[in-house]
Amino acid sequence: QVQLVESGGGLVQPGGSLRLSCAASGVIVSINTVGWYRQAPGKERELVAECTRGDNTNYADSVKGRFTISRDNAKNTVSLQMNNLKPEDTAVYYCYVILGAVYWGQGTQVTVSS
Repeated sequence: QVQLVESGGGLVQPGGSLRLSCAASGVIVSINTVGWYRQAPGKERELVAECTRGDNTNYADSVKGRFTISRDNAKNTVSLQMNNLKPEDTAVYYCYVILGAVYWGQGTQVTVSS
């Protein structure tokens, strides 16, 4: 059974940083496509960052140069380092893994506000 558990969300001031982590069980993150989506109130879920099976990374234009996705193979986790956060980054962030079907975590809230 695939399970993904996110952590690391919270309240941060504009310009600050957060590191989200997604702990996986039932799936090996190093050999599957993994990534992060986010959903802000009243908006559709959007792709933030993805790391493919071939280790190619893709980012939304709005986060390029500020966010970095990475995998820790020893811990079987996927992380999202978020720097220079902006109020428009406020959303619930979800990690996912593609293993035939798409599996999602429960989400973690990120709020950027002064």
